[in-house]
Amino acid sequence: MNNEDLSLKLFVVLTRALSSIRKRAEEDIKELGLNPTEFAVLEFIYSKGEQSIQKIGQKVLIASSSITYVVDKLEKKQLIKRKPCPTDRRITFVALTDEGQAIMDELFPQHKESLTKIFEGLDREEKQVMIEQLKKLGYHAEKK
Repeated sequence: MNNEDLSLKLFVVLTRALSSIRKRAEEDIKELGLNPTEFAVLEFIYSKGEQSIQKIGQKVLIASSSITYVVDKLEKKQLIKRKPCPTDRRITFVALTDEGQAIMDELFPQHKESLTKIFEGLDREEKQVMIEQLKKLGYHAEKK
């Protein structure tokens, strides 16, 4: 197989694998009672602490118009709270409420366990190699 054909095959295999992994992860998240976007926002704040709405949108890869909607929904569920920036009125921070923290303390370990099951097809060394290879591929693709 020539290099162009290998690149095409790699794209197809990678796309299909990601689709399968994403589907399983989203099913597990829905079983936890959240949609994937809500969970991604909660997980980012849970892992990184209080964050600006803009940074959440960038890191969770949500359009700026959608992040406000997601934050509004999570705020109505009383899982997060908005906090104005004391030095810049244009910036609003988001933090977990006590209820949001308690829910994530319960849900996040379940999520980690689900991901562990999804990736059981690879051993530890294979996972480490794949992480490095995918990072290398991603960085190269960004340059092009």
